[in-house]
Amino acid sequence: MRFKALLNNSCTKLTSVLPVCRWRHRVNRVSLKLDLLAGLTGAVVVLPQGVAFATIAGMPPEYGLYAGMVPAVIAALFGSSWHLVSGPTTAASIVLFSSLSVLAEPGSAQYVALALTLTFMVGVIELVLGMARMGTLVNFISHSVVVGFTAGAALLIASKQLKNFFGVDIPRGGHLPEVLHAFWEQIPQINYYVTTVAMMTLVSGILIKRWKPRSPYMIIAMIFGSLVALIFNLLVGIEVTQIHSVGALPQQLPPLSAPDFSLDTIKHLAPAVLAVTLFALTEAVSIARSLGARTGQLIDGNQEFIGQGLSNIVGSFFSGYVATGSFNRSGLNYQSGAETPLAAVFAGLLLIVIVVLVAPLTAYLPDAAMAGILFLVAWGLIDFHEIRRIILTSKSETAVFSVTFFGALFLELEFAIFAGVFLSLVLYLNRASKPNISTLAPDPDDYEHKRSLKNVDERKLVQCLQARIIRLDGPLFFGAVNHVANALQRTTEKHPGQKYILMICDTISFIDLAGAEFLVQEAGRLSKLGGRLYLANLPTEMAEFLAKGGFDKEIGQEIIFDSKSEAIQAIFIKLDKTVCRSCNKRIFNECASVQYVPEPT
Repeated sequence: MRFKALLNNSCTKLTSVLPVCRWRHRVNRVSLKLDLLAGLTGAVVVLPQGVAFATIAGMPPEYGLYAGMVPAVIAALFGSSWHLVSGPTTAASIVLFSSLSVLAEPGSAQYVALALTLTFMVGVIELVLGMARMGTLVNFISHSVVVGFTAGAALLIASKQLKNFFGVDIPRGGHLPEVLHAFWEQIPQINYYVTTVAMMTLVSGILIKRWKPRSPYMIIAMIFGSLVALIFNLLVGIEVTQIHSVGALPQQLPPLSAPDFSLDTIKHLAPAVLAVTLFALTEAVSIARSLGARTGQLIDGNQEFIGQGLSNIVGSFFSGYVATGSFNRSGLNYQSGAETPLAAVFAGLLLIVIVVLVAPLTAYLPDAAMAGILFLVAWGLIDFHEIRRIILTSKSETAVFSVTFFGALFLELEFAIFAGVFLSLVLYLNRASKPNISTLAPDPDDYEHKRSLKNVDERKLVQCLQARIIRLDGPLFFGAVNHVANALQRTTEKHPGQKYILMICDTISFIDLAGAEFLVQEAGRLSKLGGRLYLANLPTEMAEFLAKGGFDKEIGQEIIFDSKSEAIQAIFIKLDKTVCRSCNKRIFNECASVQYVPEPT
């Protein structure tokens, strides 16, 4: 009891440092059993995926498994999600390969050193962002960027494996057109033994996934492809088939490693680090939030940043390259009944045991079978449903998707990510800079109060001849000021009699210095025309901002009202009653106080 009380007291003080304190109450005998089973399932699944992802990344196969061990444990213990599983992923692997293959030979000692250094740098940035409470940064990466990048990366994965799938010689590196051109020239040299092994692996994987979607279809397909290759080699000999294997993996624990901290290396890796960090954090937090929505858990984006950062920093010293949240393994973890992050901890630890037991068996795994698995992975990455939805529903999101997708195919992956993010931000700012300005008028159906303001264009409502009521939907910031100013200028030019403008402000989401100065200028412009600007329903934050800067005094505190009713009453006092007497619209309650005198015919 004393120990439990001490633990509770410690957790109360260290919740922000040790996230385990947030979910310790979920741990019990039943949850431990469920977490252990889910962890075992995850460890088995990551075995073929880790080898496949390492191949994509240009790393020795065992490094894909190392990335699923220590980093997975650290991310689970220091993240906030109950179900997120970290480790090697397709996106991180292909960005890593694209970034480092131009600096060193994939698979070489220099290449591995660069990968470990990049991983450490990514971890540091993730940790700093998390500690700086910048977890909301991932909200600026639109869904279309993720879908476009993933689809482009999928095609690149498949193109990079054409040489292993068909047994032809294609030069390393190059963009998609160059790879396809080289493959076209090598078609007469296709090795049909190799192609058969790859095709049998691919087809068996597709069929098993369709018939038994919860089975370890990748492992079964790899075993089947390996058996086909073994039969070919026994019948006609490896000299004829030219079916080469991945090679036996080291039967050991993750070896200690040391990143290269030289300034020259850091300088060359800086652009790639930013791209990898951006996408890795987006992937991890998006997956965590998706699963959190299903379980009712609120995800702490800042804590996830910290967890991911620590996992990559520690992982870089245990031979793990960039790790982030894996959608496949996280989804499987959730479906397997995991209750707490201990499931991901068990998965990382059990993977170590499995690797020690089965590492020698990878000597029988053909490169062709691995290529078939990677083709299967690539196909699964293309979300045709989301692509179709993007194209049908939004031109701007289609543009973002297209830029990211084709940028990934024909340029550099880092550029594709940055270009997609930049374009989505530009399109957002363009929309934000043109807030909707609605003209309102009292609804004639509201006979009792005549204070229910509705959109003039939608309801074909009559306006006052001397006053105009508008509502600004959106932020009033430096980017929107010019649009709003021009709109009000055109209004007074088109309707010169409407010199009094009432702005309903409860839908203004944000105001900055430029917006406040605009209100002062607009008030001055209307005063020169013999009218006045009135403000009503100011949000508390907006009112406080205007007061702090003294803008309310410059605008005129007497024309700022808490409600539109008070504002309309103040405006009515200023109206030219000669015009009011000849007006038969009577749209305000106050109009009843002025006797209607029809104009002589």
